[in-house]
Amino acid sequence: MYRKEKSIALKESSLALYNNLSVLPVPGKQVTYFASVHGTSVSMASASDDVLTISHRQLMAKEGGLGLGASLITQAMWCSLPSRVLLVLTSRKGIQMYESDGSVMVYWHALEGMESSSPGMAAFARGIAATGQHFICIGTSSGAVLVFDVPSKGTNITLSEVLKKHTSAITDVGAELCQQPEGAADLVTADDSGALCVWCSGEKFRLVTQIPASEYTCSSVKLWNGIIAAGYGNGQIRIYEAASGTLHAEVSAHARWIYALDLAPLSGKLLSAAEDSFVQVWRLSRNPDTEALEIEHCHGECVTDGLLCGARFCNPEGSAFAVTGFELSEIIRYVQV
Repeated sequence: MYRKEKSIALKESSLALYNNLSVLPVPGKQVTYFASVHGTSVSMASASDDVLTISHRQLMAKEGGLGLGASLITQAMWCSLPSRVLLVLTSRKGIQMYESDGSVMVYWHALEGMESSSPGMAAFARGIAATGQHFICIGTSSGAVLVFDVPSKGTNITLSEVLKKHTSAITDVGAELCQQPEGAADLVTADDSGALCVWCSGEKFRLVTQIPASEYTCSSVKLWNGIIAAGYGNGQIRIYEAASGTLHAEVSAHARWIYALDLAPLSGKLLSAAEDSFVQVWRLSRNPDTEALEIEHCHGECVTDGLLCGARFCNPEGSAFAVTGFELSEIIRYVQV
């Protein structure tokens, strides 16, 4: 069971974007950072573990010093690599990477010349995940996934590969956070058609398997311990085997569109939030006797009249989580009791 704790105010309300909440716990400093997108800016807040000390910052997206006006941001996400943590922003004009506190932009990649998979629609980037030892993967509206090679320090970030297997705009990118055997699937990409592609990262990324398009958009996808959890526009969560793409479970988790999923790597807890105002906590596991994948419901909360668009665990154990919603100027926190 979880109980509601003191909320954290935001300077701006959250927009109704997929996965519109990022959380970065910093255990050594006993502080947690939160970020949510509002138009051309990102509302950032840092809170002490007891939430007695809260500081705020508005990060206005810089467009690479090109003299262009700021464009609408589509996602903000902290990417934790073994050697560094970067705050990554995607927008209609490009991709920006900042030091973790948002103070310095270390890389800019323009989307000039890129076409959207839907004629007449503006190009954009969306879907962010860190994978392997030094890669950050970012989806685009063309269906391509850009793979950036990130050094342990400095600004010498390079576009090392472009993955082209999707024919619809990328909605989300999920990566394996636990150490996996060499050659195992550690990246999954989802698109507007509901199709998924599963990859193995490396100096050259390898396609492991493809899961065909479905009737509904896959808005959010996560990967844990060889298990894929995917959330769809019809409110369903589907559980797949990453290595084969085999469907193991299909759960009618929400009454309306799922906007966000998150996974706690140390416990296998799965968090889902939707526009039906509910946030649900599940647990993923493998049956020790049959190795079958299982999903169990653990907890549910209703945020009255809230179209929920962001949900994240606040620690690797999944003992606390946070949510936000469309036109909410706060981050609502819950702690396990």
